[in-house]
Amino acid sequence: MPPGKQPTLRQRRLGAELRKLRDRAGLSTNQAASRLGVNQSRVSNIEAGRYAVGPDRVRAIARNYACADYSLIEALVGMTGGRTRGWWEEYRGLLPHGLLDLAEVEHHAAALRVAQALHIPGLLQTAQHARALFGDAVPPLLPHEIEHRQSFRIKRQAVLYGDAPLRYTAVIHEAALRMQVGGPTVAAEQLAHLAEMSQLDNVTVLVIPFGRGAFPGSGQGLDYASGPVAQLDTVQIDTEHGSEFIDAAAQLERYRTVLDRLEALALSAEKSRALIHQAAARA
Repeated sequence: MPPGKQPTLRQRRLGAELRKLRDRAGLSTNQAASRLGVNQSRVSNIEAGRYAVGPDRVRAIARNYACADYSLIEALVGMTGGRTRGWWEEYRGLLPHGLLDLAEVEHHAAALRVAQALHIPGLLQTAQHARALFGDAVPPLLPHEIEHRQSFRIKRQAVLYGDAPLRYTAVIHEAALRMQVGGPTVAAEQLAHLAEMSQLDNVTVLVIPFGRGAFPGSGQGLDYASGPVAQLDTVQIDTEHGSEFIDAAAQLERYRTVLDRLEALALSAEKSRALIHQAAARA
């Protein structure tokens, strides 16, 4: 099977984790190739996510690398195969790759924790709120680009519903509740929707009020997706130039600590909902 031309984030992550196993085993790519009975370029392509591997191959790699963490091995096995043909694939070529990667991460996450200082998290936005945000993008988006991004954002929200909805915890600063995105009517509808979503069994919305003062982090959007094992967690950061994905162990620990502190600063879910209703009444 030839190497894939455009590996997804999930394929790249699988390759990166296999590379970590090789590094822990103290093996060069040549040594690993010899043990696996393949050439060096095959090992390099696998580790770059350009070559799809199956469950048996992953188990063989782990065995040859002397990995005894069976929970991790089986989690990696769950990541095997070619590109996941998820719903987001229909947007390939229409939207930046980072957005497709985010949808794929959310789809496979065991749970999701997010933090936003100035915006309502994307999975909790109404269509009109999202449209207003995209309408203010720099550089400006064309009308059809706004439509694609709006529909994509709404489709991402499906992970919060269904038979196995994603466990979702969102920490929002009160500033985000006071932003008049799209004008008073759109803002009021957004806050009503946020309060309604906060009552779902799998959704927790926590608000940090102005009175709490300083809070950790830079205020940029943060998504923390839990994997089947902690080593496979993923952090996504919003930046002006697009999404940045982080999976280094030290950084994962740092962002877990940031989220823990943010959640500790926030009001309880019940008091947060009351503050959302209060903001809606003033919108």
